Amino acid sequence: MSLAPRLDLRQSQSLVMTPQLRQAIKLLQSSNLEVTAFVEEELERNPLLERDERSLPGPDAGLRADPLPAAPATPDSHAAAASDVLPAENAAPLDASYENVYDEGGGYESPYGRGGRSDFGDDLAGIEEFAASRPTLREHLGEQARLTFHDPRDRMIAASLIALVDPAGRLAVEDAVIARAMGCEAAQVMAVRARMQRFDPVGMFCRSLAECLGVQLAERNRFDPAMQALLDNLELLARRDRAALMTACGVDAEDLADMIAELKRLDPKPGALFDAAPPPAVVPDVLMRRAENGDWLLELNPETLPRVLVNRGFHARCLVGARNREEKAFLAEKLQTANWLLKSLEQRANTIVKVAGEIVRRQDGFFRHGVEHLRPLILRDVAEAVEMHESTVSRVTANKYIATPRGVFELKYFFTTAIAGTYGGEAHSAEAVRYRIRSMIEAETPEAILSDDAIVERLRKEGVDIARRTVAKYREALRIPSSVQRKREKAVPA
Repeated sequence: MSLAPRLDLRQSQSLVMTPQLRQAIKLLQSSNLEVTAFVEEELERNPLLERDERSLPGPDAGLRADPLPAAPATPDSHAAAASDVLPAENAAPLDASYENVYDEGGGYESPYGRGGRSDFGDDLAGIEEFAASRPTLREHLGEQARLTFHDPRDRMIAASLIALVDPAGRLAVEDAVIARAMGCEAAQVMAVRARMQRFDPVGMFCRSLAECLGVQLAERNRFDPAMQALLDNLELLARRDRAALMTACGVDAEDLADMIAELKRLDPKPGALFDAAPPPAVVPDVLMRRAENGDWLLELNPETLPRVLVNRGFHARCLVGARNREEKAFLAEKLQTANWLLKSLEQRANTIVKVAGEIVRRQDGFFRHGVEHLRPLILRDVAEAVEMHESTVSRVTANKYIATPRGVFELKYFFTTAIAGTYGGEAHSAEAVRYRIRSMIEAETPEAILSDDAIVERLRKEGVDIARRTVAKYREALRIPSSVQRKREKAVPA
């Protein structure tokens, strides 16, 4: 075999992910808000891009028979000064249309306060920007400790307890450990902690759920021996064993029901919601409404849809003034990037509407009649209908929400596995079957508690071929206790 160097010519095919293709894929699987943030960054980087400030036509555009009369144009102060004709007395310039007031010091003051602009302008921040910031949990507790304790040592102990409390309000460290660290008696730590347990929110600095609930009951003057026995047997309450609870507490069914109702009004984690951020609002990417003929109309949400333009006039002026090859190459690159971005945004919008339209067409029964009419659907079904790859449909439905007459849903919600029908009948959606299981259990009576086998028999009579373990899995996913627990709970009247 010869080891001499030689030249070979080979031909092969390969898929190269260009930066533009990666960008298009990223835009496709991002929500409208994420795309808007990306476009804002591009507006800062690319001088050839500019925001489209033109207003979108409303849903009723073009339906008005008689257009409203246009308001007379009001010149501003610059136009009035440049004109040879003095304005009429009742035609004051725009910035003089309000009565301006001068104070004694010569300062300008408008009817809306100093500064000369209204507090209701569109360029100002929303009202939520002016809301007072809420103190954190530790700041709230620290302020109460400063007002409650006057002895310096008690204040140091209180500060240590505040530092050790977890976000839920629990205190896992023993009093003796804190006392050794602070160089004081455990009784003093216990006394400080007892007073701090009555701070707002009540029930903080406790070591267990029973102690937390007991402090809140004592604050409401509802802590009696029966309640103490109930708190000592919370595991029986978790198992819904009301008969054993009545024996342990020495009460009848009516008193036990009142005691359990009292516990439900308490907060098991008093500090958990104090620092919790409000859940972010879901902004739909697609809007859906019913047409006059009963069909469904879809459109992308114009409030979140980014709108940009390529300033070709600015590009032409810059190209004429370019001094060297580097500047021309820079302009050519920015123009190519801008054109690709606009093309990607347009293709993304068309793809989302196309996929959402196919989902709505296949799930028409759900939108008209409810979740029990939800049909089984997989990505392949939609991909074949819209002539796209399954991965493309998966990216389109990721992080996308649609506002429908039945509420706001994620597009992936409509993709559910199929459960075969009995005797070769039509398949059923797993989500619809879960809804049917919940409805059956909610409608059961204390005398006729449905076991998982009974639910299986009912579903099979309705044409759903389902196994008992599947029913148990769906029931547990819905956080519904077993038939034994439900029978024990409903055996004693609430």
